[in-house]
Amino acid sequence: MIKIDHLSKTFKTKNGSVEALKDVSLEVKKGGIFGVIGYSGAGKSTLIRNVNLLEKPTSGTVSIDGTDITSLSAGELLKARRKIGMIFQGFNLLKTATVYDNVAIPLKLTGVPKKDIKERVNRFLSIVGLSDKADTYPAQLSGGQKQRVAIARALSHEPEVLLSDEGTSALDPDTTDAILDLLLRINKELGITILLITHEMHVIQRVCDSVAVMENGEVVEKGKTIDVFTSPKHGTTKKFVNGIFNHQLSDEMIESLKETGKIYSLKFTGDSSEEPALAIITKRFDIFPNILSGNITQLKEDPFGSLLVHFKGADNEIKEAINYLQEKGIQTEEVMTYEQSKRIS
Repeated sequence: MIKIDHLSKTFKTKNGSVEALKDVSLEVKKGGIFGVIGYSGAGKSTLIRNVNLLEKPTSGTVSIDGTDITSLSAGELLKARRKIGMIFQGFNLLKTATVYDNVAIPLKLTGVPKKDIKERVNRFLSIVGLSDKADTYPAQLSGGQKQRVAIARALSHEPEVLLSDEGTSALDPDTTDAILDLLLRINKELGITILLITHEMHVIQRVCDSVAVMENGEVVEKGKTIDVFTSPKHGTTKKFVNGIFNHQLSDEMIESLKETGKIYSLKFTGDSSEEPALAIITKRFDIFPNILSGNITQLKEDPFGSLLVHFKGADNEIKEAINYLQEKGIQTEEVMTYEQSKRIS
């Protein structure tokens, strides 16, 4: 649906050139929700503004549903953008216009018949749960309600693609969850492909099928969300995952525990998270597992658990127990130092 091919963007400043994007290639499948995550300055906002050509790339192409929009004329691009909705962190609502008019004005500007405008505005206000706020002004709305108006406006041209530029970062946690639930419903019921950028791991966990991790203008890791975050390779990805679980042990504790056994990080995903594996190995092998730290969370619909466990017992018994866990699909990694305990998720 969205294909970003070798995209680069260089800004010219008085202090020289700044490479905001460096040879970025991504593919977003039709009907999916794709998230791009990175810390401040990673290039996320530049990337999403290049997708609908609010910023023109220095090189590379962006194709939507098979059409290379980077090659379109100004008039063709204007028409193509009607199929690309966008929501922003700051809502971008007209303060002097009612909720109804904020959604209707883009339709009026593109010549949509009055009858169709009324039908669309009412339909999309109903979808975002604001039918009773049509005559209200933005100043009378909460932050979450303002973002719902912005989403209704983004949907008004009945787009095939919805872009979200940090659409929840200005909201409190409960409101964020409500907006994410709304995006999930829009994706499922309307079949709209969603590409979002965020610095919040919670957003990726909650809604994204696939993810790309950015740093310094480059994509450093990408793939299915559950694959990327259960087996992170890059340091930035590991930092995001560690933010979920935050396992930390002191060197003194690690050295003390190693005298009577070994410490392992265990990762449970999918079906492996539902089996009482530690209970089973205590009966099969002469070991005593002690959970030092752990948590279970969700990556969209998939459970993902991470534990730090001290296995007390003889080396050969621990080795056999670890082999058994690996056969059951549980990822294992021995923890040797404090720094490892910080990085492991």
